[in-house]
Amino acid sequence: MGPACARRPVLDGEVHDVDAFKAAFRRLAAGVSVVTALHPDGRPAGFTATSVASLAAIPPMATFNMARKASAWPAIEQTSHVLIHFLGVRNRAAAEQLSLDASERFTGDHWAPGPLGLPLLNDVPAWMVCRIIGRYPVEESAVVVVQIEDGGLGDPDVPLLYHEREYWKPGDRA
Repeated sequence: MGPACARRPVLDGEVHDVDAFKAAFRRLAAGVSVVTALHPDGRPAGFTATSVASLAAIPPMATFNMARKASAWPAIEQTSHVLIHFLGVRNRAAAEQLSLDASERFTGDHWAPGPLGLPLLNDVPAWMVCRIIGRYPVEESAVVVVQIEDGGLGDPDVPLLYHEREYWKPGDRA
């Protein structure tokens, strides 16, 4: 390890330099998704996510992570289904909208009720109806496991990426 890569102490599984931990993960580019759900009273809930990952192809399953303090957690905790949307560069405004205060996320015409009444974002490259099969608390967060039951493909688009607190589109091949 060269001088530019200083080691940070990790004792008993606890990272003692939270700023360095956060900075390291900001350097990991990730695809941008949106997860939407309904509160028990029917109000829409959702959030922009970079933690969506495939888990298995047969049966089709995926995971996402979220803070249990997040405004959308009560809906995710109490619902049986969510929609996962994969975003392209044309959906940057929707990604930003779903990152706002919870009271502003569904203001506007960027969505409509979709399958099971769940909020469906307009014009996304792909979306999936997912049944929640597990919620696993980990510290102040949760890993949510879903099984895909349905979905749709929209028009192809260049993937939307999130890196160093900014939205990007892929550049040249490595």
